[in-house]
Amino acid sequence: QLRLVESGGGSVQPGGSLRLACTVSGDDLFYYVIGWFRHAPGKEREAVSCISGSDGSTYYGDSVKGRFAISRDNAKNTAYLQMSSLKPEDAGNYYCFVDKPQGYVVHTVCLRPPGQSWGQGTQVAVSS
Repeated sequence: QLRLVESGGGSVQPGGSLRLACTVSGDDLFYYVIGWFRHAPGKEREAVSCISGSDGSTYYGDSVKGRFAISRDNAKNTAYLQMSSLKPEDAGNYYCFVDKPQGYVVHTVCLRPPGQSWGQGTQVAVSS
């Protein structure tokens, strides 16, 4: 059974930076797409970013392009989301998830509803 443990998050002022990490146990990250979605009160779930464990291809949501960077370290079975130039609208609960691509490209996997393997979530607050 997969287990995802998240770290990072916190509270920053607008323009600040945070880094999230997600470590997977129970299987090899190579076989998965890993990424984050976020959920804020009153808003719909939003796919933030994903990365392929096999070839490193990435997806970014339009609202975070150019500000967020996703990476992974397969040796550590860990993915990272570096968030820069944070805006108040980036605030919310961020959930790491993994899903097997099953032949689909990264953005398709990232945009479809997440399966059963999520992290515990971490809160990101952006305010002055």
